Amino acid sequence: MKGKAIVVILLIIVVLAGGAGGYVWSMMRPVEASTEPVVFEIKSGSGTSKIADQLQEEGLIRSGLTFKGYLKWKKLGSNFMAGTYSMNPGVTYDEIVSKLSSGEVIPEEMVKFTIPEGYNVLQMAGKLSYEHVVDRDEFIKLANDPSAFDVDIIKDIPVDEELRYVLEGYLFPETYELKKGSSTHDVMQRMLEEFQTKINSIPDLEAKLQEKNLSLHELLTIASLVEKEVVVDEERALVAGVIYNRINQDMKLEIDATVQYLLDRPKERLFFKDLKVKSPYNTYLNKGLPPGPIASPSLPSIEAALNPEASEYLFYVTKKDGSSGHLFAKTYKEHQQNIAKSKAAQ
Repeated sequence: MKGKAIVVILLIIVVLAGGAGGYVWSMMRPVEASTEPVVFEIKSGSGTSKIADQLQEEGLIRSGLTFKGYLKWKKLGSNFMAGTYSMNPGVTYDEIVSKLSSGEVIPEEMVKFTIPEGYNVLQMAGKLSYEHVVDRDEFIKLANDPSAFDVDIIKDIPVDEELRYVLEGYLFPETYELKKGSSTHDVMQRMLEEFQTKINSIPDLEAKLQEKNLSLHELLTIASLVEKEVVVDEERALVAGVIYNRINQDMKLEIDATVQYLLDRPKERLFFKDLKVKSPYNTYLNKGLPPGPIASPSLPSIEAALNPEASEYLFYVTKKDGSSGHLFAKTYKEHQQNIAKSKAAQ
């Protein structure tokens, strides 16, 4: 009798084990396949237990408990990545594990935009607003609120009520790609970070600034003048040299671009009355540099301002032959002759 009882007990154990195994196997089978994807988000900090329960709730697995056991048995799940995923019902455990481990998330929709070199705050605000990237009014407002941004390099911008836009010159001209729906603040923060990166890439910047007895703000102001005055790359350093020469000789810079900066819309040609507009930015009325940059300079213009080409030139005039280059002169008399040459070439 005892032998028969043992046999019965063993048979019951086998049946129960088989039943449990069959149950586990059935729970591990993929759910019914569907062509309709399930989109769900795994939040940062979610553990495997929470993820397993979420997968069951989303209808992607039959049992969260079985999935947890599977992960523990296979020693998987420790490297699951947060993000938004898309999976079709019918995927296997291995396929789910592979996607979550590799971070095969839905690509975020991006927006791409370009800030041309030499654009000022108003031009940026207008362009990016037209392209539905930023809110124009907010962009302009934030351009006068550097405290809103976490970028070290802008903390040294001088406090000066004469500055038209405090962040003028610090929003780096570049092609950017950000997440769609990024705020105006996000866009400007990214531009300021790019500016910091570019400035940090210049070798011996601090030593050269000290050698020239210039602040970064003054350097950017000179660079912005170069950017607005020069089209031909080879002339950047030479024009920068002319600006330094005129400052050193206590001459007014008399740069048209500083007057254009004061206009809501730049003119193709300035008149004498335009040159008389009262503003600290008007270099026809005031000696020295304007209070700050008049545009966002490119890296070549910044480097030209940092490394000007030595010459005795004090004047330059744009050639009217379509080359966009300049005629340079050491004296006012030579300058007048160059003006005549330029007009004759039209």
